[in-house]
Amino acid sequence: MPVVFCPLASGSDGNSVYIGADGTHVLIDAGLSGKAMEEALDIIRLPPGLLDAIFITHEHGDHIQGAGVLSRRYRIPVYATKKTWAYMDRKSLLGRIAPENKRILPSEGGACALKGLEVRHFPIPHDAIDPVAYTIKTARHKISVATDMGHVTDIIKENLSGSDVLYVESNHDLDMLKNGPYPRELKARVMGLKGHLSNASAGRLIADVMSERLKYVYLGHMSEENNRPLIALDTVSNILAADNIVPGVNVRLYLAHRGMVSDALRLE
Repeated sequence: MPVVFCPLASGSDGNSVYIGADGTHVLIDAGLSGKAMEEALDIIRLPPGLLDAIFITHEHGDHIQGAGVLSRRYRIPVYATKKTWAYMDRKSLLGRIAPENKRILPSEGGACALKGLEVRHFPIPHDAIDPVAYTIKTARHKISVATDMGHVTDIIKENLSGSDVLYVESNHDLDMLKNGPYPRELKARVMGLKGHLSNASAGRLIADVMSERLKYVYLGHMSEENNRPLIALDTVSNILAADNIVPGVNVRLYLAHRGMVSDALRLE
């Protein structure tokens, strides 16, 4: 059976990525409202009750808004790190989740076996309690989802290496951010070591983890105020080209759309 990868939402209004393989269906984050998550899943013709798990990257609202609603309505297990769960419980961020659906990710380096999928998490630098990114392995493919990173670490590059599909943050154009409407404190946060990746940083990360296996890259979590899709594509493409990586030949670049479901990718 094919592997299906589809960004359901991307950006500060909400983030969620669907991955399905061999009858297993998971979400990385569920950052839209419960109703909007159901509508997004309806677009890809997946009844929410078929979801096997929701994996949380961190506790910010644009990543968890609909997770509690989906879990309660459809009895879906929600996975997060121990520290993230402690914080979400203390602040009642997801509401009441059935105890059997509260799943704690294994210690760093461990992996969750979920039917035919192996889901592994790793730490990323962001201004959250215990933020993580994920790699998902099937029998034949590796898919990586990594956003909300202030800078690139060796651990990030090690985990993203060998991916067939990479979903990576390309949050802002640095000049647009510096000259844009954000107050000074917010600009400093976004540009900080625990903020978000610029287009240029995303391009360099992709170039660093590029291999013969990596054929599909999605640029996501783009700022509405401080970025433009064509600027992101051009910046990343130029950085890749400088490393003799030709977009459209060596790798295909896609944009994860804000506020709407992106086109699904099917891997045979």
